[in-house]
Amino acid sequence: MKYRRLGKTDLRVSVIGVGTWQFGGDWGKDFNQKEVDAILNHAKERGINLIDTAECYGPHHMSENFIGDFLSRDRREDWVIASKFGHQWHAKWENAWDVNQIQLQLEESLKALRTDYIDLYQFHSGSDEVFNQDDMWTMLDKQVQAGTIRNLGISIGSNRNIYQTDRASELNAKAIQVVYNRLDQAPEEEVFSSCIKQDLGVLARVPLASGYLSGKYKPGTVFSDNVRKNRDQDEIDMKLKLVEEIKKSEVPEGVNMAQWALAWCLKHPAVSCVIPGCKSVEQVESNANAVELDMVREDHPSAWKS
Repeated sequence: MKYRRLGKTDLRVSVIGVGTWQFGGDWGKDFNQKEVDAILNHAKERGINLIDTAECYGPHHMSENFIGDFLSRDRREDWVIASKFGHQWHAKWENAWDVNQIQLQLEESLKALRTDYIDLYQFHSGSDEVFNQDDMWTMLDKQVQAGTIRNLGISIGSNRNIYQTDRASELNAKAIQVVYNRLDQAPEEEVFSSCIKQDLGVLARVPLASGYLSGKYKPGTVFSDNVRKNRDQDEIDMKLKLVEEIKKSEVPEGVNMAQWALAWCLKHPAVSCVIPGCKSVEQVESNANAVELDMVREDHPSAWKS
């Protein structure tokens, strides 16, 4: 495994992380603890140390509970746990941006994760209006001082949200999470340059473009999971046709496309870590093997510091 520092934090994170939205059951598979344990154990064996989750990944903090059960039987200090706030899951996702609601979310996340602290606690895809709540950031800063939050981050909902990105340092946020992949390069326009200027860590989510860049799907594929089944089929087919073209023209012969897609993200100097979701030990292994491709550097050059 290779590691990079996460912006101005004191964290060194594996360039491949584990995204855990799938543990909440929205991606066409219901997980049990044994399956989650196998995935996280293998991730650790391969040197992966970052787990990204959220309060709303499944009802009643389901993803966080799976992770917490695992952590209760492992060494907490070996892991960088990134979670998020601002939503809740009952019958569906709902916004929860009141300061008291966020305080409760944090307490429930700590309980679910079986931990006294969260390494990176991220504002979760909220509007600029809720982002501008001074009392929210004041409360979060007090939690940083108390040690329940080690570092603050911002998971921007729009890949072009330069407003929230530019204000990160002002609010003591030290990392940005953003959708970034070969099919969606929007962060390169403004967001990444702002991150480099501020020395912010970057977590690239959806690095496989919701599975399109895995190389497993052909145009005409109809998805049944909760996330992709309601997307426009013409748009799906258009993206899958583009993936076929990319595979022919850009992916070296004999190279696994999913691994290439992860490495493609990691070659950008702003990116600290990619956080693909994985449903099996085999997918963890494949993701980890992306570091063997020549595109992947070991760490951020010190020259990037502003």
